[in-house]
Amino acid sequence: MAASPAAAADFPPPHPVRGAGLAVPPFRGEVWGGLSRPAAGPPAAIGTYTNGCLAGAVALPLEGPGWQVVRASRNRFWGHPRLIAFVEDFARRAQAEGFPDLWIGDLAQPRGGPLPYGHASHQIGLDVDIWLDLSPKPRLPAAAREEIRVPSLVLPDETDVDPARFTPRHAALIRLAAESPEVERVLVNHAIKRALCRSAAGAPWLRRVRPWRGHEAHMHVRLGCPADDGGRCRPQAPPPPGDGCDAATLDWWLTPEARRPPPRPPGPPPAMPLACARVLSAP
Repeated sequence: MAASPAAAADFPPPHPVRGAGLAVPPFRGEVWGGLSRPAAGPPAAIGTYTNGCLAGAVALPLEGPGWQVVRASRNRFWGHPRLIAFVEDFARRAQAEGFPDLWIGDLAQPRGGPLPYGHASHQIGLDVDIWLDLSPKPRLPAAAREEIRVPSLVLPDETDVDPARFTPRHAALIRLAAESPEVERVLVNHAIKRALCRSAAGAPWLRRVRPWRGHEAHMHVRLGCPADDGGRCRPQAPPPPGDGCDAATLDWWLTPEARRPPPRPPGPPPAMPLACARVLSAP
């Protein structure tokens, strides 16, 4: 098979949102990544996590109680107000549990939309990358946080976590995120998911922790669509039933097709939600 059935639920194909009287905006990361300020107006997450945009974005402060934003020069520290409130609250809760400051990576661009590089999602202001570095951190100026390097928690062959690096405290931080009511998914490397299954099999929160490539040193936390968004945000299907610790879910990630995914077939980019045309041209 070309893709894990579970993976299809975690990253569904782009889905355009229809409208009238608007030209379809370009699905090009260089266009959306070139916008330095958010669109004026009330907050709205529009479209899907992999094909959408963001109106009324709010900036996450570059530091606060329990967090420090890294690589701020990317200008990806914007989000729906609901995401900003979550990050601030999560950092405070982690701090209360004895965790050091959290490195906060990418959220979204000022108006969301496709990114020039680095992510297929992070387009509607409801995704945030939180690095799994639990070492003590001094307060650094933003410029000194541009070249942060966090070691992988996974063995080079990805068959398991690195026992010299992955600890129960990492599991506790992931659990803290996954048990947050507003969280839809927590994406981690499949080896990290495997380790969590060994220590917490059957736990309800494990259903939200999903395996995905490229998450060896951070967790990607995704919130669900806001309840009052008027249908502009397209929700994902719920995670498959169960804790996701079955062999069909985990062992697929060690197969040749998972390790060497085929390139995306050529073709035109997806049609963006028509409402994103207003976001793109807004003051």
